[in-house]
Amino acid sequence: MSTKRTSEWQARVLTDLAAFAAAFPGEVELIGKPRHSDGEMRLRLRVLTREFEYVDGGLRLHDHEEFHVIVGPSDLSPPRAEVDHLRFLDHAHVLQGTRLCLYLDPSREWDPIGGFGGFIDRLIEWLGDAAAGRFDPQTALYHAVGGVLHETPGAPSVVVRDSLSSGRLVRHGWFIERSPLRYDLVLDRDYAQSGPARDSAQHVPIVHLDAALPLGAGTTLLSLLSLVEDPYAGHIAPGDAFTIERYLTGHAVPLLTALAASAIRKPAGTPQRLIIAVPHPAGGPPHLLAASVPGAGADRIRALARASTKRNSVITIDPARMDPDVEMDWLPISDQRPEITTRRDATRPVSSFAGKTVHVWGCGGLGSWVAEFVVRAGATKVVLCDPGRIAGGLLVRQNFIETDVGESKVQALATRLRAISDAVEVQPREAHVPEASDLDDADVIIDATISVAVGRILDAVAAAAKRPVLAQMACDVRTGTLGILNVSMPPETAGCWTIDQRAGNAVRTDGALEPFYELWGAEADTDEIIPTRGCSTPTFHGSAADLSGLAASLTSLLGSHLGSSEPLSGTHLISLPHGEAGPLRAFLAAGGDGSPAAVPKASDGGSKGSKKDEITGEANGPL
Repeated sequence: MSTKRTSEWQARVLTDLAAFAAAFPGEVELIGKPRHSDGEMRLRLRVLTREFEYVDGGLRLHDHEEFHVIVGPSDLSPPRAEVDHLRFLDHAHVLQGTRLCLYLDPSREWDPIGGFGGFIDRLIEWLGDAAAGRFDPQTALYHAVGGVLHETPGAPSVVVRDSLSSGRLVRHGWFIERSPLRYDLVLDRDYAQSGPARDSAQHVPIVHLDAALPLGAGTTLLSLLSLVEDPYAGHIAPGDAFTIERYLTGHAVPLLTALAASAIRKPAGTPQRLIIAVPHPAGGPPHLLAASVPGAGADRIRALARASTKRNSVITIDPARMDPDVEMDWLPISDQRPEITTRRDATRPVSSFAGKTVHVWGCGGLGSWVAEFVVRAGATKVVLCDPGRIAGGLLVRQNFIETDVGESKVQALATRLRAISDAVEVQPREAHVPEASDLDDADVIIDATISVAVGRILDAVAAAAKRPVLAQMACDVRTGTLGILNVSMPPETAGCWTIDQRAGNAVRTDGALEPFYELWGAEADTDEIIPTRGCSTPTFHGSAADLSGLAASLTSLLGSHLGSSEPLSGTHLISLPHGEAGPLRAFLAAGGDGSPAAVPKASDGGSKGSKKDEITGEANGPL
């Protein structure tokens, strides 16, 4: 395509703009002619803004505002709006002072069906919200560094989890290499210098700035130093609510000194990294940047540092002596500091597992998935119990992989869980039940063994004066789409096995719960599967999709109990939407003596059928 040729989408934009101007004279006007470059079309629009409500702290607008609008060759992405002045600098959702952030998430907010008129509506809405001060500065994306990402393609990510103490201009940090594409920022000197990761530890200074960088942090070391010293690049700082008072303290010199002091201790050719803590204009924790000076530039810093120490014992480098062509890479930061991060599952039932010690007894079709779900939910310790080993056929429905075949279930699962979370402690036990000492700090025990003997053990635990929450999970034999969860919470003295048997008696007398009869049936042999010829333990039908779906739902239901303000014991019954019975759910509350209380009716989401199979487990079976 010629760079001056108008695409079909761009032609539609011009048609829509003409129609809008005719329908609303004087509100949006095209100034001059469209210009084309590299497949993009640039328009200059004049928008009537005198009628917008203004409040203190809002964006102050002239009677008319002019915008450069960049239209790409297709409507897959929305047009972009820019200004050619810095009057909007430091306002929320203005990137580097000139680019308007009209769409926080274009993939969801931009609908090309609305054409260019939809973009104009969005622009006018944005201007009205900005003038009226309706933007929340706490959620203004990346406002501390000009509203733009500082990431060099292909650069490794830096994971930050520890809080940074305030009040110190420069402090020590270390990068621990976890993989070619990941570093962890560590603040503990002893761990970095004498811990297991000491061989890969790289010292990195952490410099706290005293002002935001509304124009960004630049692309070269010299541009960074200049913007640190003068964040507004010689322009007068805007006098609105987003501006913080600037104290000229010469931060460029300490930053360069810290960089040099770290670089001079490293071999020639070694890149020099730097963490920059940038204060957020709205207050609160700083925004973090990770800069990396490539080897050649770092060598130049080392040379200047050595020359400096010949004159004085303290490294002092004049920023003006830095080569202007020393470029920097920006490493993307995976910022997981608790003070700035909201967990994506914070409002979900599984959040109740966060910080808890959870036992998973039976690491098969349900237990192997449940263990992963509670770890992802933030459990700090998980005890796994299962004497079985992994055979190839188990991969059809259990949470293991080909290289796990031959390994014990608990050891393989422990490896997977540790790979999911650095924070979790996993204790594998190649036995039906754990050691007695393991029960001391248990918050929750989840029994997925379907073992009568294990059920009796937990019934005894339920009678103890001080004991954890007890749960028992299982599925049906024939399809693996029906699930049951028994929960026993203190002060309930009946265990899950007892609650299960009493619930079964109640279910069989309620016609509305007929799809769940088979969970307490007595004719399992007719529907069990024999995986291989010869001596092969009969087991139930079910896929990974079935079992992981049940495990996820039952784990969430258990999380609801843990997060409840009042203890509640009883039995949950569920049917997956694609099962023969359709989506069903019922709960039978246990009475104070373990007997069921009132039985709610099931929510009938599909047809009912007669099912008479006994539920069995697979904890020790080969497949």
